[in-house]
Amino acid sequence: MHDDVIDIRLLEAFSAVMSAGSITAAARLLGRSQPVVTRQIQDLETDVGYLLFARNGPRIAPTPKGVLFHAEVERLLLGLRHIRARATAIGAGALPVLSLAAISALAAGVVPAALAAMSGDLLPRQVHVQSLSAENVVQSVLAQSADFGLASLPIQHPGLDVQWVCEVPCVACVAADHPLAKKKVIRLKDLGGRRLLTMANPYRLRRRVDEALERAGVRPQEVIETNASLNAVAMARQSLGVAIVEPVLTSHLEMTGIVTRKLDVAIPFLFAAITPAGRELTPTVAALNAALRAAASLMPGARLHDGAAAFAEAAGEAVQVERTA
Repeated sequence: MHDDVIDIRLLEAFSAVMSAGSITAAARLLGRSQPVVTRQIQDLETDVGYLLFARNGPRIAPTPKGVLFHAEVERLLLGLRHIRARATAIGAGALPVLSLAAISALAAGVVPAALAAMSGDLLPRQVHVQSLSAENVVQSVLAQSADFGLASLPIQHPGLDVQWVCEVPCVACVAADHPLAKKKVIRLKDLGGRRLLTMANPYRLRRRVDEALERAGVRPQEVIETNASLNAVAMARQSLGVAIVEPVLTSHLEMTGIVTRKLDVAIPFLFAAITPAGRELTPTVAALNAALRAAASLMPGARLHDGAAAFAEAAGEAVQVERTA
């Protein structure tokens, strides 16, 4: 990279082209001329030292490096938008903007219930809720582009304060007309020879599911992997298989055409509430923390632990903590 600082207008042009799919459409979005956007993309490529787009006549497509760079640019631009919103709120004497990052299941399940339970005088006029992967939730909180985060374990980073950890047993979701829907408890052995719908990330919940199946001597006939439990539940509704998921969505959202059953073996799903290390909670963030904790405790079998448990679990240690719920 030739300069220490990249012109923000170049990054905006790059983001617009990635979103719109062409320089012409990006120029319309930005209110700039096409030659200006073309030059800005070229200047950005000169700055970073590699091609961001492959050209084929009038058509362009992001290069592999361009795709990776886009993820970084989007995080930066989102942070800048939050700064602008916070500056406006401060100038108007209003409550600060609240920014929350969470994995998709928690963003759709626990977060809405918590926000609805917060007192109106503590809920800012502007609230940003992002649905991200667990890894990106952590990065958003570390960068302080998010005031609060909810991410699945393992989590271990000195730049984070863990407010609390929730442990809840996974459930099985099947279509209402599935043969296993008649059972009150689904045994892991019932999954032998069936198609399993499960998470793709091998370092989080998927690892616990695979270990439980291995201990039970069960081998599914087929597996469909996904990065979001909502996808797994939706596929189960279409009779594509049995979904083993955290009970967040089924506890907080009405699910039609699907039934939820306990498993005969406890497969724990653990997630943590995280904030930037050493940052005192504002009244708004403290109220959000309490509301999220209360919403999480409503899930069947949920147990709340103090924050230290997150680091012990992330290190692979046996977590033995007193129930604090």
